[in-house]
Amino acid sequence: MKNLQDATERICELKGSLVVIDALLPAVVRVLSAPARMQLMNSFDAHAEAARTILLHADISDLVLATFERDFARYRALLQASCSPIHPGPPATVDGLLLTTTRVTTYSAACALTSASGFFYLHGGRLFLISNRHVFLDTESAHHPDRIEIGLHTDLRDLTRHEVVSLPLYFQGLPQWREARDAGGTVDIAAVEIPAHTLPADARFEAFDETHLDAKDEQIAIGDALTIAGFPLGFHDTVYHLAVARSASIASAYGVRFQGQGCFLTDARTHRGSSGSPVVRRRRKDDSSAPSWQLIGVHSTRMDMRTRNQAQDESLGLNCAWYADVLPTLTSAR
Repeated sequence: MKNLQDATERICELKGSLVVIDALLPAVVRVLSAPARMQLMNSFDAHAEAARTILLHADISDLVLATFERDFARYRALLQASCSPIHPGPPATVDGLLLTTTRVTTYSAACALTSASGFFYLHGGRLFLISNRHVFLDTESAHHPDRIEIGLHTDLRDLTRHEVVSLPLYFQGLPQWREARDAGGTVDIAAVEIPAHTLPADARFEAFDETHLDAKDEQIAIGDALTIAGFPLGFHDTVYHLAVARSASIASAYGVRFQGQGCFLTDARTHRGSSGSPVVRRRRKDDSSAPSWQLIGVHSTRMDMRTRNQAQDESLGLNCAWYADVLPTLTSAR
């Protein structure tokens, strides 16, 4: 390099190239068949090992080696999440929606606090757990967990095989979740990145991504049928570690921010523990190349009237769901 300016420009060019690669890899993986994905992952492992050998014998800094290992783990996690060495997808009897969803247990040190729901989301080669912000921190109710545990299947042939992964909510005193705000204030959605090295080597799960946010030119309107998959009161299939689903419908004008906030209403019967559940609708078009579910929201809480007479009036039976279109921004590279 001739001078510092040339070096700075070259670094900026390299950053731009990496962003392109981050965008290209998920697109390439998505169009490959399951056997081709497996072949790509095996080839990637072999080439990475060769590159690792060269780097270990080269006169380079430890930072280069650390960056290599970090990005290798990140890209491999993307490939691993897109295919299974045993099966190309979930068993025919298990809908993929149930494999996107996991139970979230919050802890303060060794003390279990609450049970909630969450789901997996892929963006730019990174895997995130999506849930509600109030699951990770709720000052009003004095809820201050310092870590969470989530469950992952490790064998799609035997769904009883299941491991628990612990994720810290703070590092050096700083919160590890991402949260969003809009013109209406805080959005009750939060994302925690799941580092590849924390996943079991044989983790098996499904994950939403940006393609699941696309309505595919279908109109979404009040009264449309929805599904909310989660863990109400912690209830689930304890043998096969699968969530349960509630039927729902859109109960407010979709696309309109209810009372000026980034949410809409559903009329599902829900309970505590459902916070963070994905709110989805099944696509009507018969297109086998497209995901069968559209992710439209994240269930947050039940809605009610403070003036309701507890003895004379039933609960409204309405719920707040935050629009899921915030997820690409929330999980973008930082």
